[in-house]
Amino acid sequence: MTALQDASDRPAAEVIEDIERAQGQLKAARTGIERVIFGQEHVIEETLVTLLSGGHGLLIGVPGLAKTKLVDTIGTVFGLSTKRIQFTPDLMPADIVGSEVLEESETGRRSFRFIKGPVFCQLLMADEINRASPRTQSALLQAMQEKYVTVAGQRYDLPAPFHVLATQNPLEQEGTYPLPEAQLDRFLIQIDVGYPTEGAERRMLLATTGVSEEAPAPVLDGDRLLQVQRLVRRIPVGDSVVDAILKLVRAARPDTAGTDEIRMHVAWGPGPRAAQAFMLAVRARALMEGRFAPSVDDVIALAPAILRHRMALSFAARAEGVTIPGLIRRLCELIA
Repeated sequence: MTALQDASDRPAAEVIEDIERAQGQLKAARTGIERVIFGQEHVIEETLVTLLSGGHGLLIGVPGLAKTKLVDTIGTVFGLSTKRIQFTPDLMPADIVGSEVLEESETGRRSFRFIKGPVFCQLLMADEINRASPRTQSALLQAMQEKYVTVAGQRYDLPAPFHVLATQNPLEQEGTYPLPEAQLDRFLIQIDVGYPTEGAERRMLLATTGVSEEAPAPVLDGDRLLQVQRLVRRIPVGDSVVDAILKLVRAARPDTAGTDEIRMHVAWGPGPRAAQAFMLAVRARALMEGRFAPSVDDVIALAPAILRHRMALSFAARAEGVTIPGLIRRLCELIA
C-alpha cells in the first residue's frame, strides 16, 4: 500500500507531486483516446470524470456514434478487464450476475456451484441497456451501488475498481424501455453523445478506412486508477463551491425551490446523491485540467450531465414545451 493510500497527514509538497504525476498520466490517457475517438472531446472528458470519481456513466445517443468503441478504448488505455453485455428483450438477470448450477461429483454427491456472470469485471459495458426489460435492468442496481451481488443468499464481491458504462438509444426508437428512476440515480453522469463536426468526421474517414487504424495503448492499470480516485477525494473544495452545489441541487427540487418555475414545472428533483456526485466530479475535472482545486465554473460546466437524468418534468411543463436543459441553464444563473 502506498503512502498516498494510507496517510492523511502527508506534506503538501508530496501531495502536489502526486497530483502533478496523475495529471501527466491523465493527459497521456486522454491523448491516446482522442487518437481513436474523433470529435467527441466533451464526451471523453465527462467519461473520464466519471471514472476518476469512481462512478458509472450513461451514454445516450443514436447508433453509430462510437459509444461502444469509446468504452473499449477506455478499457485498453486504463488497463481494465472489460466485458460487454448486449441487452436484448429476452435477456434475464442471471445472464448478468450469474447463476448456480447443480453438479454431481464422482462419488455421487450433489452440490451447487456458482458460475459468475459478466458483471464480474472492472469495466462493464452495458450496451443498449434500455432494450432489456425493467426487471433485467434492475439486476445491475445492487452491483452498481454496493459493488457486490447476492445470489441464493450468498454475497459475491466484484473486482475493484468496478465501473459500468452503459449505452442507451433515444427513447423515441423502437423496442426501448425507460430506465427505472432508482437506476438512473445510480449513474453519476449522463453523457449525451452528439454528431461530430465536419472536420472531425473528415479526419475519422481518413483514419478508419485505410489499411490500418490507430490502436490505443495502455497508460494506467486498475491499481493506479484506484490511487488516482483516492487522490481525487483529497483535493480540497472551497466553501464557495460547496455552497454553489447545495444551492443548485436544492433549487432544482420542487419542495425547496426558490423559484415558482421549478415548483410548477418539476415533478421530482435531484436527491443528495446528486450533491455527492458534484463534490467528486468537480474535483476530478479540476485534476484533469491541471488545477489543484475546483471552482464554481466546474459546477456550472457539469450541471447538465449530473442533473438532467435526476429531474422529471410535470405534465403541465411538457404541455408547455419546457425542457430539462432549459431549466438547468436558468438554475445555473443563480450561482454564476
